[in-house]
Amino acid sequence: MNFLTKYWHRYWLPFLLAVLFVGTEAAADLLQPKLMSLLVDRGALTGSLPTVWKYGLMMLGVAVVGMGSALIRNYISFSVAKGFAADLRLDLFRKIQSLSCSEIDRFEAGSLIVRETNDITQLENFVGDLMRMAIKSPVICIGSIVMAATLSFHTLPIIVPVVILVIGVIVASMVIAYPRFNALQTALDRMNTTVREYLVGIRLVKAFRRLKDEEKRFDGVNTNLTRETIASNRVLLVFTPFLALVVNLGIAAILWFGAAWVDYGDMEVGQIMAFVTYMTSIFSSLTMISNALNGFVRAKASYHRIAAVFRAEPEDATSAGSRRDMPESDGRSDFLSLENVGFRYQGSTGESALCGISFSLKRGERLGIIGPTGSGKTTLAALLLRFYEPSEGTIRINGTPLPELQTQDWRRYVALVPQTPVLFSGTLRDNIAWGREDADEGEILHAAEDAQALEFIRAFPEGLDHAIGQSGGLSGGQKQRLSIARALVRRPELLVLDDCTSALDLVTEAAVREALAEYAMTTIYITQRISTAKACDRILVLENGAMAGFGTHEELMECCPLYQDIYRSQIGGESHGAE
Repeated sequence: MNFLTKYWHRYWLPFLLAVLFVGTEAAADLLQPKLMSLLVDRGALTGSLPTVWKYGLMMLGVAVVGMGSALIRNYISFSVAKGFAADLRLDLFRKIQSLSCSEIDRFEAGSLIVRETNDITQLENFVGDLMRMAIKSPVICIGSIVMAATLSFHTLPIIVPVVILVIGVIVASMVIAYPRFNALQTALDRMNTTVREYLVGIRLVKAFRRLKDEEKRFDGVNTNLTRETIASNRVLLVFTPFLALVVNLGIAAILWFGAAWVDYGDMEVGQIMAFVTYMTSIFSSLTMISNALNGFVRAKASYHRIAAVFRAEPEDATSAGSRRDMPESDGRSDFLSLENVGFRYQGSTGESALCGISFSLKRGERLGIIGPTGSGKTTLAALLLRFYEPSEGTIRINGTPLPELQTQDWRRYVALVPQTPVLFSGTLRDNIAWGREDADEGEILHAAEDAQALEFIRAFPEGLDHAIGQSGGLSGGQKQRLSIARALVRRPELLVLDDCTSALDLVTEAAVREALAEYAMTTIYITQRISTAKACDRILVLENGAMAGFGTHEELMECCPLYQDIYRSQIGGESHGAE
């Protein structure tokens, strides 16, 4: 179903009220030239002052009615347009939240930001213009032609060809403009993505002294955006003056022939004045129609971009069940088991990121995942959190296939500490309690203590109420410990630590591991450190997305050459660092 249908059901009544007041305003505008011609022909030219007063007061009354209708119409249209945009932004944001990571990767973050902001603004402007001008303009145009015909049919051979020519010009401008406005929004996507990438990686850019290269890259997308903007607006720059020329030629023709008609007695001076006014109204209304249609072209391009997001499948679209709770163990099944799991990223032309992964864990066990860079460790974590679905194989929780659980329900029992810590604007308390909103003071402090974060938190005068920005204003190790505390306060069934202790010294990391051992949860350590993996109950060794070994430290030291190489390459460095 068209996603705009729900908004029509919500706003149809104020929309129809706006149309009613638009019609009243248009009728007032159309009556004015007619009353003016009567005032001139029956009052001013005959010297009848009462007649002048009569039609003058009527014109004043009609003007007041028109002004009142315009004010009410503007208020309604403004309220509806803003309310529609606010509702659409919220619905689109909810939709984006429901998308899987693969769908978000397909749209790109920069493009989604543009759709959430600029594209919705285009629709908002069109809805407002639709109730203000797009409905009024055709009424004024057709009404002016009809009113002109009621005065005299002499001008129709001039007015009708002008109107037909102008309509043809407007249609041609729409056909030409649409692909250009679509290209303009795409160029805006690229601009937004480029700026976002620069701001995220600004420290790296400065460290590598790549400012000139980033300026060059920005200049490229900026030049492209400028070129597309000029191309899309060139249509208006050409057609609008042409419309003015055609209509003004029509007015000149009426004045030329009108003089002869007055001489022959076929028309009066007031009628000629009314004709010129109606012709001007026709030109104004056609110009507004042209602007409204160009707004429609912009809105149409934005509509299709937003509709593409609403058409995307949400994460749970393929879920077979609607289970609300964690499936209970039957006493025979492992807490977590993987059976020949494989995964390939969408659009990838290379080898699979994972293939043939099979292992199982009991509740409460600790698993260390180790391997060279690019071996698939983080990808495996993403599958466990259902950021992506396996391309092959099955992941089971207490014997239940993971796809049979609603994604959001499963994530209530899982916590992730990412490789790169992410903090949010607010206080230290807010960032830890972000893991569980109903956590009390004691739980927050306990989680911070177990994450070895309590010492530096107390060093701030405000303690937990110390405010930080998105970047944090903290060291890398402090950010990582806050991220760990945020996960611990959640009290998850499964905790995934994705190489999140790289900025911690060995003593602090060991203290964190010792504290985690007191929690009744299954823990997965994705790590590059052999000391971290060695402390786990089981170790999974990955190489090029495949299993190179699985077992305890002692077992792998006997049968896994890759693990032996990693151990030998690190143990000397660790020993040296401890001296």
